[in-house]
Amino acid sequence: MPLTPTERARLLLFAAAELARARRGRGLRLNVPEATALIADTVCEAARDGLHLAEALDRGRGVLAPDDVLPGVTDVVTEIQVEAVFDDGSRLAVISAPFGEVERDAGAPGAVLPHSDTLPEPEPLITLTVRNTAAVPVSVTSHFHFFEANPRLDFDRAAAYGMRLAAPAGSSTRFDPGAAVEVGLVAIGGERIAIGFAGLVDGPLDAPGAKTEALRRAAACGYLGTEGAER
Repeated sequence: MPLTPTERARLLLFAAAELARARRGRGLRLNVPEATALIADTVCEAARDGLHLAEALDRGRGVLAPDDVLPGVTDVVTEIQVEAVFDDGSRLAVISAPFGEVERDAGAPGAVLPHSDTLPEPEPLITLTVRNTAAVPVSVTSHFHFFEANPRLDFDRAAAYGMRLAAPAGSSTRFDPGAAVEVGLVAIGGERIAIGFAGLVDGPLDAPGAKTEALRRAAACGYLGTEGAER
């Protein structure tokens, strides 16, 4: 059965969470990967059950208490991020305080120390008007490759190639049915490799012919905003 990279990652997360459940059932305290997988999988399954984002986050936070994990885990795992599919689209679920409110040892190995400065919001490089033609709301998270966003969103796909929302990490923008929203976009940074998302790129964004091929795939799959956009 052919699977997309996103589907393979989801199955891997589920397998790790099942291992964590089995070990917890034997009375073992969980390590960092086990605890992270179990909480992230719980949020994904809550989304699959039709819960809203806030409800899914609450369910994730209720899975493990500090006594369920090995010493030091609560100092290392202070936040968990996972892309979950909700009824209104994919969202980046950010689970802060995943074990509830715990007293942290600032001197513990791997402890995360808060920084007093806050990062400024990125300045948009381009602005696009996005219209939601779907009958349901669509949400797009901050670091989703905007070119690959929901096919029922109508906007200039070619202009959005290699871009993401100019928004703080973990935030999302909601597009209500029939509404037109103006959004700012910035270039995806780092090594500029897009793996997963809708599977239209699955590789380096700037490779020769990558944009043309991605536009061809999008047009073949019925994505709006690709008409005559192969440039």
